[in-house]
Amino acid sequence: MMQLRSLPLALALVLGAGAPLAHADDLIQIYGEARASDPQLAGAEATNYATSENVDQARSALLPQIGASLSYSQSHGSSGGPQFVTNEDGSQSLVNVTSSSNNYDRTLSGRLDQSILDLSKWTALKSARSVAKAGDATYEAAQQDLLIRVATAYFDVLTAEDALKFAQANEQALNRQMEQAQQRFEVGLSAITDVNDAKAQHDTAVANVITAQNTLDDNREALRQLTSKEPGELKKLRDKLPLDKPNPENPDDWVNVAIAQNPSLSSYAYQLEAANADINTARAGHLPTISGQILYSKNPSWADNSASSFNDAFHTNSERWSTTVGLTLNVPIFAGGYTQSRVRQSVYNRDAAQDQYELQKRLVERSTRNGYRAVIAGASQVEATRQAVISAQSSLDATQAGYEVGTRTIVDVLISQQQLLSAQSSYSQARHAFVLNGLRLKQSAGVIQVSDLEAVNALLE
Repeated sequence: MMQLRSLPLALALVLGAGAPLAHADDLIQIYGEARASDPQLAGAEATNYATSENVDQARSALLPQIGASLSYSQSHGSSGGPQFVTNEDGSQSLVNVTSSSNNYDRTLSGRLDQSILDLSKWTALKSARSVAKAGDATYEAAQQDLLIRVATAYFDVLTAEDALKFAQANEQALNRQMEQAQQRFEVGLSAITDVNDAKAQHDTAVANVITAQNTLDDNREALRQLTSKEPGELKKLRDKLPLDKPNPENPDDWVNVAIAQNPSLSSYAYQLEAANADINTARAGHLPTISGQILYSKNPSWADNSASSFNDAFHTNSERWSTTVGLTLNVPIFAGGYTQSRVRQSVYNRDAAQDQYELQKRLVERSTRNGYRAVIAGASQVEATRQAVISAQSSLDATQAGYEVGTRTIVDVLISQQQLLSAQSSYSQARHAFVLNGLRLKQSAGVIQVSDLEAVNALLE
């Protein structure tokens, strides 16, 4: 009997999560591995680099465009027909003459074009710079998101480990309760229904252990997905947690910070700037443009000629070169409505960007306020669930004692056992959720940093 009464105490000790492990992985170590190998962040970085190249491409249209070309051609021609030729005595005779020629031509040219006045190129550059800033903000959001993904995956594993430990301890306790019910039935102290009730609860507990093990395996796989390596034993969250309130203690202050610093919202703001610049680019299609050109060309040519009326062939050479400097004024008059359509399209795109910004702004405000409330409520929830574990443990001890003296039934014991398991699981989840909600609040505000992860890491042991 004494052994049976000690089981609830053993179940409660699971909350301590055991002694610290010698070489357990911590949160910062997992983050460093994820930072070096996470493909999602690597993809965001590559996308940001690609986006920033748009600035150089837009700027290139404002710089000199220099090109050179070299061409070579060869042609052959022949002709024939009657032709008067002068004889040695001065007389002329009509003879049939055939002639042929081989002509060679080579052209070397160089050209420099420079945009002098073209507003569309300047507005395109402004748009590209805004898009690049949006890319930087998106990449910053991806970096902050990695902090949250690592912390979430880490604490999901800890929560699953606790759930498995609670389920295993519960299964062991219910197994002994079943054995005790069987013993009491055999000596005539209880009915067979007690045995059946205990067996049913034990079978459910066995299934819960299997489910908890599968959940833990899946959560460890999620962590391995981030780091590309099998995670080892993880450090646990210490028992004493600082249940501090957010600073500042005003949700409106957090919302103001989020609107100013949330990188995802900043990205949408820069995209709106780019859309406004695109409108000016489209409108510039109505404006004249001026460009300058410098063209240099060198064209040597030569030919080999022969005729049937002569005894020998003759060779000719020639060479031409030129330098041209000029300005070109292009005045658009009518393009079939293309320019007007581009302007309307750009305005619609700007309106869509404005709506997307407003939508993101409202989402950020909502997530920030919810994050603040979650932290405030989480502190109370941690304390409430801790008290619930103590109460459930006391209730189970009392029920077990009553069952031993015959004042409580096996069903009462099993119910108390399940209540303790539920309280322990809720306490574990509340502790981990409180830490994560603090990080998520800072992410919503756009101020989360590695130092915040280091502060959480200091709570592990």
